[in-house]
Amino acid sequence: MQFTKMQALGNDYIYLDCTKEEPDRLPELAVRLSERHFGVGGDGLICLCPSRRADFRMRMFNADGSEGEMCGNGLRCLAKFAYDRGLWRGEALSIETNTGVKEIHLQIEGGTVTGATVDMGPPVFAETCTIFAFDKEYYFICVSMGNPHAVALCVAPEEMDLARIGPLVERHPHFPGRTNVEFAAVETPGRIRVRVWERGSGETLACGTGACAAVAALADRGLCRPEAEVVLPGGSLRVRWDRAGGSLYLTGPAATVFEGVWPDD
Repeated sequence: MQFTKMQALGNDYIYLDCTKEEPDRLPELAVRLSERHFGVGGDGLICLCPSRRADFRMRMFNADGSEGEMCGNGLRCLAKFAYDRGLWRGEALSIETNTGVKEIHLQIEGGTVTGATVDMGPPVFAETCTIFAFDKEYYFICVSMGNPHAVALCVAPEEMDLARIGPLVERHPHFPGRTNVEFAAVETPGRIRVRVWERGSGETLACGTGACAAVAALADRGLCRPEAEVVLPGGSLRVRWDRAGGSLYLTGPAATVFEGVWPDD
């Protein structure tokens, strides 16, 4: 089975071309491939599939085998994957996700896709909550980007004990379907720093939906501009919230790491 390892600011996934045939037991395959010592290594598995509603369809699985609704970084890489394999040749394409069809505009330099801008759709705000974790109180702004996020403002995300706090918040009873968790700090109105605990994958170097959720949560309260640079451990993303139209637009890089063959069972 041929695969491609790709990453966007270190948020890495294994990609499969499933336009002709989809492997069996994808959740199990995601767990095996994602394992960083005995597998390929990654935050999960993403499949390029045919669609009746769009140019392609994305199926994405977290490292624990759970199927995710949406992945902004993964979507940019998947668009590059389609272009690189000669399955698409335009500068714009649409990809169906479990949260609807997303429009993507490719950044092409010298015939190579280097990044993309994705229309991520509008944020949907939910009830805020306060969670006690290890003798501290955290106030979370809850917002969905098609997948659930809980965003907390803090002074220094890099000092948070995310390995302890992340799993507790992810599986808190307030979130029966679990949640992604973001801790964000405002450097300037146009620049924020964020760390992300991804549902089903743990801490990741970057998260596109998490970056969008953080900007929406903070901008909605006047704490940052609706267009901001989001600095994550793996690098920076640009998020622009079109308040009139409703959509958030995510811009960032996409890169191929390597290609390989996984032995058939």
